[in-house]
Amino acid sequence: MPTTSIGGDERISKFKNKGKDLAKLREKRITECVELRKAQKENFFKRRNISLSSLPEDEALSPENGTVSFRIEDIIRDVNCDDRQAQTRGCQAARKLLSKDHDPPMKKIVDAGLLSRFVSFLSLDDEPTLQFEAAWALTNIASGTSWHTQQVVNHGAIPAFINLLTSPMLHIVEQAVWALGNIAGDGAAYRDVLIECNVIPALLAHISPDAPVGFLRNLTWTLSNLCRNKNPCPPMSAVNQMLPSLMQLLHLSDKDILSDACWAISYLSDGSDDRIDVVVKTGIVPRLVELMNNKELCVMTPALRSIGNIVSGSDLHTQMAIDAGVLSVLPNLLRHPKPTVQKEAAWALSNIAAGPCKQIQQLITCGLLPPLVEVLKNGDLKSQREAVWAVTNFTSGGNVEQVVQLVKSGALEAIINLLKVKDAKIILVILEAVNNMFLAAEKLGETERLCLFVEQLGGLEQIEMLQNHANEMVYQAAHNLIEKYFSDGDLEEVQVDAMQNGFVF
Repeated sequence: MPTTSIGGDERISKFKNKGKDLAKLREKRITECVELRKAQKENFFKRRNISLSSLPEDEALSPENGTVSFRIEDIIRDVNCDDRQAQTRGCQAARKLLSKDHDPPMKKIVDAGLLSRFVSFLSLDDEPTLQFEAAWALTNIASGTSWHTQQVVNHGAIPAFINLLTSPMLHIVEQAVWALGNIAGDGAAYRDVLIECNVIPALLAHISPDAPVGFLRNLTWTLSNLCRNKNPCPPMSAVNQMLPSLMQLLHLSDKDILSDACWAISYLSDGSDDRIDVVVKTGIVPRLVELMNNKELCVMTPALRSIGNIVSGSDLHTQMAIDAGVLSVLPNLLRHPKPTVQKEAAWALSNIAAGPCKQIQQLITCGLLPPLVEVLKNGDLKSQREAVWAVTNFTSGGNVEQVVQLVKSGALEAIINLLKVKDAKIILVILEAVNNMFLAAEKLGETERLCLFVEQLGGLEQIEMLQNHANEMVYQAAHNLIEKYFSDGDLEEVQVDAMQNGFVF
């Protein structure tokens, strides 16, 4: 799920404390540093070598592992003849070749001109075995590159597969569902073509309490692909069609169904406030928070992603997640052994920390500061980056007393230690947070004491060194801090124990 990266200066300029317009106090941060979006599902947008749960036992067919050899010439001869038995044999041989784990000969099959024949076989309701084998072969071709998918679509496969959704044979319906999922997984263009062909009602008609679990897994995966991709996002009419069924699927117990349903919600909530609003108005937020506690990583990860998207919305959206208990779940996720989970949890926390003082106070009350500081000190660099943004958001929107609590929690010491990293963007965000802490100290008349504290933590030396940084913005930010707060050489002498007892920080 690709995101658009922006430079550190532009990102800071979009920060809520930089805008005077109250409507822009919650600028979204979803354009950077969310690589988990690309990772967990990257290899599952398209699938082949499928196992159909609805295939009758006496017709069970399994993909070949490449040990059986089929000649393309024989396949071409059989598929192009007029004998149904030979056509079936040819389609089955083609399907087995296309099911090879390594280097299936997709282009050879396409170049042989067989796709038009395969598509024509999809309409032969009186030849279900031939129909099924042709559908499977086309499904595997559609699982290839965009070029392969385009060849399948150009030969008229979309309406043919949608027609198969009305087949009385469930394994044929399931095969069509899988093929349509591969086509939808190719990108926004084919996703929208499918939607315009009214694929959604045809798919949703098969969701029922007595549907086999395996069939529902495949159906949920296809629905998730219909929710994917931005620029453009799925039409809002399609979103409204799918959300009630996704709600229904999210209350099942199967982990694969839950995983793909959560991914679908994460795609739909990854957008503007009006799109987030459509999702939260379904009442799904408490269930998503519940699924953040799921022991299965494949469920917990997209549930966390969905909540992270939702709290990047308006203050109202964030409060709905808070009211649903998200702040009681995040501490464990910030301490999760998987760095990717820590990072995603820190990202969600940073979005909450970009809210008003009331929400920041809830964050403090629920004990989020200690695990946040732990991530700053011990997390991997990607998690630390998100945690740094959480600190800067916190210092931007929090009141003086809240900033004091943040400093007392050890956050200042932790971010000063991170000034040694080589990432200029992280350094700029840290310097922004330090500057915000000084602004709070000025209001308390404690600037000199904070200067001494920063110096004792080694921060002054680090900031001075940054004046030699190759990045002009880093140099300027460090220079400004030195000039504004450390240029007076006659800092008041304060004993360490006196500082600890009397200094509000």
